[in-house]
Amino acid sequence: MESGKTRRLRRIIRDDSKTLIIAMDHGVTIGPVRGLEDMQETVKRVVTGGADAVLVHKGIAKHIDTHNTGLIVHVSASTKLGSKPNLKVGVCTLEEAIRLGADAVSAHINIGAEEEDKMLEFLGKLSEQCDSFGIPLLAMMYPRGPNVKNEHEFEVVSHAARIGAELGADIVKTVYTGDPESFRRVVRGCPVPVVVAGGAKMKTDLDVLELAENSVRAGAAGLSFGRNVFQHEKPEAMSRALSAIVHEGASAQDAMKRLEASK
Repeated sequence: MESGKTRRLRRIIRDDSKTLIIAMDHGVTIGPVRGLEDMQETVKRVVTGGADAVLVHKGIAKHIDTHNTGLIVHVSASTKLGSKPNLKVGVCTLEEAIRLGADAVSAHINIGAEEEDKMLEFLGKLSEQCDSFGIPLLAMMYPRGPNVKNEHEFEVVSHAARIGAELGADIVKTVYTGDPESFRRVVRGCPVPVVVAGGAKMKTDLDVLELAENSVRAGAAGLSFGRNVFQHEKPEAMSRALSAIVHEGASAQDAMKRLEASK
């Protein structure tokens, strides 16, 4: 018999075992930046463009219509104004997320941070709760802190991703290592699907699409991009271009042609 967790995962990961998640949890961390002023409009655009799921905090989840697209509620946070921005603390219970209709929850863990132990404890407890209720867990596993000299180095990215799987995550989100061969090793060392973070706003659209293509070809189960989509002049068109790479195997150049045609 199919489990509730498996059913919910199918609302996020398609039959081709790939997913495009648009992360829009930035309002807590950095405030109402460009692209996040009107959340319903932004959600509508990325969903129309082909996003498989959107990721938001609970307060936003109360007021948006995801149009039958997967809903991931983020349950941890910190702000850039605080004294410990790398310490992500719980801000939403699993029960709250379930009441909001979440198909999954996500938590951010900074590996290498001074407060790593507290976040690992939080992740371990959350994964047990998610298993009890049949809710998928996405763990954002980032190498970040005083003990991490290069956040994109294979050793630390691979270690961070593996920790997420070891502690019970169903999907791991982490950063790209910079080249396909080393990232293939990250994927091989992580026994659950890995999605790649988009990171800071990039200089050009082609940079974004090349990151997407390289990640998917290296074995990533998809993407979880934020600013490079919701801050784009046409979020719908960028979502559509990324979806083509993820689900159709389009190259960055082909996706770029589609993006330019939309303009």
